[in-house]
Amino acid sequence: MSRKTESYPVSTANSLWQIYRTVPFLKVVKNFIVIQVARYTPFLKAKNWLYRTFLRMKVGDETAVALMVMMDIMFPERISIGRNSIIGYNTTILAHEYLIKEYRLGDVIIGDEVMIGANTTILPGVTIGDGAIVSAGTLVHRDVPAGAFVGGNPMQIIKERV
Repeated sequence: MSRKTESYPVSTANSLWQIYRTVPFLKVVKNFIVIQVARYTPFLKAKNWLYRTFLRMKVGDETAVALMVMMDIMFPERISIGRNSIIGYNTTILAHEYLIKEYRLGDVIIGDEVMIGANTTILPGVTIGDGAIVSAGTLVHRDVPAGAFVGGNPMQIIKERV
């Protein structure tokens, strides 16, 4: 199952060399500053306010984003987190990927009451269904069904909702 991303080919140097043709420099600077402040902020309401106000992310009520979580710096507005979810320590959520001959963008949709364990990486174009549990250290490279328990690298479904 492939992820839901849009692909943009490049014809010269690798796509990361062309970063500021794909996203404005000042947007990256602003996003970097806001994300770094949020990473160290121990106040969940303040952190969610920063995400909503300055990064245009959708963050549901009572969602808890732990210390050191790294949101996508280039396209954080493509990340949506539902209500009453937990994003574990040092998780990375990406909405872009720069490759040699192309770059890709994809929305990341995390449902309501989702638990993401520490040190997880979520790739662009992934949807994590309501009530899912992602174990610590997982590479989420494809959609996670609602209510499923997943883990590992590569990610595997450990248990599905009955």
